[in-house]
Amino acid sequence: MLLDAASLYFRAFYGVPASVTTPDGRPINAVRGFLDMSARLVVAHRPDRFVACWDDDWRPAFRVAALPSYKAHRVAEEGGEEVPDELGPQVPVLVDVLAAVGLTRLGAPGYEADDVIGTLATRARGPVDVVTGDRDLFQLVDDARGVRVLYTNRGINDLEFVDEAAVAAKYAIPGRAYADFAVLRGDPSDGLPGVSGVGAKTAAALINEFGSLDGIRAAAARTVVPKPPLTAAVLKKLAAAGEYLDAAPEVVAVVTTIDLPPVDGELPRRPADPDALAALAETHGLQSSVRRLGAALGWPDDALG
Repeated sequence: MLLDAASLYFRAFYGVPASVTTPDGRPINAVRGFLDMSARLVVAHRPDRFVACWDDDWRPAFRVAALPSYKAHRVAEEGGEEVPDELGPQVPVLVDVLAAVGLTRLGAPGYEADDVIGTLATRARGPVDVVTGDRDLFQLVDDARGVRVLYTNRGINDLEFVDEAAVAAKYAIPGRAYADFAVLRGDPSDGLPGVSGVGAKTAAALINEFGSLDGIRAAAARTVVPKPPLTAAVLKKLAAAGEYLDAAPEVVAVVTTIDLPPVDGELPRRPADPDALAALAETHGLQSSVRRLGAALGWPDDALG
């Protein structure tokens, strides 16, 4: 089980009431929510390995160089990612708690969590569940290898199981074609403009007819007599978007070849650092969430002393 950690702690922050605070009144809702989500995921799906994948770089330079608009609307005045004031200080606490629990957390310099997930999913020798609220990761679904997405759009208690059939049903495209579909349609949440005037229906028709973005562009280049779905209007739109179509695939494609260290990811049978975990739980008012997570992991009653 590979968690898109930022996706989940943002969901926790907005989903758990702000009234959930530390004993001295500081917000702790994102951490509480993340730990409780993790416990529910472990209980419901019983993974044998569990990795919280991290954004070491939420806006990698190689993606920005290819497409400067990539996530540009989410850049804060000081240059980092725009994060709610109440959430920012909680992230280091979550890092410390995960370390004390012994759950594997993994990022890679210069890459997003999506790329860490893509690399781990690609090199996995068995089935993989990817937990995320990010549709970009639909491109990883692979029925033959047992890679699916547990999509959190409806919440952690009502996950949408996304495999190739689900992608095909949702977008009317082949199950492995989501990346090309996203390039054509665009995604405003990531600053991805798409091809102006080409919506989801046209994008799906083009992919179904020509198989891939490369196939679409090759067909457009040799078309003399326009006919659906390559009408004169669509040909004009594709031509106008040429520079974007040159750059966008590199931005949208999840990297699957990062040089990552070996990752165990086994669920901890006891806390990695019981004393540190007990102190963190007391300081931040996390005792109930830590107990629930410990129970989900099968820890003995004396795990925290």
